[in-house]
Order: sequence, then structure tokens, then C-alpha cells
Amino acid sequence: MAGIEIDDTTADALRALADAAGLPLDAYLAQVAEEKRRERALTEGAEIFRPVTGDPDTVAAFDAEYGAPPRPAPRAA
Repeated sequence: MAGIEIDDTTADALRALADAAGLPLDAYLAQVAEEKRRERALTEGAEIFRPVTGDPDTVAAFDAEYGAPPRPAPRAA
């Protein structure tokens, strides 16, 4: 991975994931990056959408179709 330095354990894990997906490492990383961009766009869209509607049925239908955004973990007191 030219220009990026990562530890050997992480590099080995990424290569194993790429191999399991049947892709060269660079193609696998490009795929993961695109998936993460889509996830971020969906999360941002959901964050914009939620204040626009207060209708619980609409929100439930949206979550059923696209998935609910991750909820923050509860903080310890």
C-alpha cells in the first residue's frame, strides 16, 4: 500500500479480508471506502430527515427501508 504505513497485523488482516472477498487489496479497499461513503451519506440524510418529520410511522417506514442510524452508546454515570 504505497504511501500508507500500517502495522503488519493490520496489513495482514486487510489482505485476508481482500482474499476472502476474491479481490486484490487495492480493489477491496476502494470497495470498502465506497461503502463507507454511502453509509455516511445515508446517515447524514437520516439526520436531516428526522427533524423534518415528527410522524413516527414515517420514521418507522424509513428505518425499515434504509435501516436506522446507529444510536450512541449510553454513557456511564
